[in-house]
Amino acid sequence: MAEISSKEIALEAARAADERKAFDIMILDVREIVDVTDFYVIVSGRNNPQVEAITSNIEDELIEKLNVKPNHREGNTDPGWKLLDYGDVVVDVFQPETREYYRLESLWGDAKVLDLAEAGIENPEYSDRISKLVDRQESAR
Repeated sequence: MAEISSKEIALEAARAADERKAFDIMILDVREIVDVTDFYVIVSGRNNPQVEAITSNIEDELIEKLNVKPNHREGNTDPGWKLLDYGDVVVDVFQPETREYYRLESLWGDAKVLDLAEAGIENPEYSDRISKLVDRQESAR
């Protein structure tokens, strides 16, 4: 059986998040700027239950479809943020206020943003701030 790439894991995580109506989905390719991971998948959920549902669906889908389990899960005490660490892929699921506070997209501003169409997501929902970041990346291509 062929080894599963980190990009496949990131794309599947984005698909699974989209299935639970996540918004502001971004896949950042950080391979050229960071040594600790290949991709950051950053998504938002509207409230605590949705953040948990998105996180659980990502875990379940990656196990079911790719037979991949997270090395670590963080955020069990913070309902506004969850993190799934798959080694070469890190998934952050935020409520909007927490995402705005950390602004990971800006921290990794030099990272290439993957087109969500690669994950089969045709009409992603973006807030104004994230939409501007995505548009700027698409213009640079």
